[in-house]
Amino acid sequence: MPKNKSHSGASKRFRVTGSGKIMRRRANKNHLLEHKPTKRTRRLTGDVELAPADTKKIKKLLG
Repeated sequence: MPKNKSHSGASKRFRVTGSGKIMRRRANKNHLLEHKPTKRTRRLTGDVELAPADTKKIKKLLG
C-alpha cells in the first residue's frame, strides 16, 4: 500500500499541538512592516488557534 502524504504547503503553514489543536500564524506580518504601527505588529506576533470551521479540512491535509 502507498503511504499517505501530507500536503507540503499546509505542513509549512500549520502545526498541531500536543492536545490536538491546530495553530496558525496571523496575517499582515510578512512584508511592508515599515509603515505599519509597532503596536499592530506586536499584536500580530505569536500563533493563534485555527477557526473551528477550518480544522477538519486542515487536519485532512496534514495527514
